Amino acid sequence: MSRVRSRDTQPELRVRKVAHAAGLRFRLHRRDLPGTPDLVFPKHKLAVFVHGCFWHRHPGCKRASMPAARQEFWRDKFEKNVARDRAALKALAASAWSSIIIWECQTNDADAVRRILLDSCGCSPNL
Repeated sequence: MSRVRSRDTQPELRVRKVAHAAGLRFRLHRRDLPGTPDLVFPKHKLAVFVHGCFWHRHPGCKRASMPAARQEFWRDKFEKNVARDRAALKALAASAWSSIIIWECQTNDADAVRRILLDSCGCSPNL
């Protein structure tokens, strides 16, 4: 697990590329916000989390499988991850920030990511 990165992952880089191409400007990993969002759009008060399907338990996704070995350990770890995510989203909402989650499996479709970002920012699709 020491090789699992929390920043600059491939899904995160794909979302950044789409956001930048759409003309959206953002900050990365703002530690002063709950949960340290992957991308932050300060102008729109929007925090974006790019979650891995496996680690953050994307409901209904085939990538959110349970390892066969040490299932109790993994179940506990995944429950803590999900609880931490839920707490971060709640704290952001309490601070008047909007937040969205873009799942790893969604990042393969650049058009879908673009639509999600533009809809969340309230921007026109002509950007």
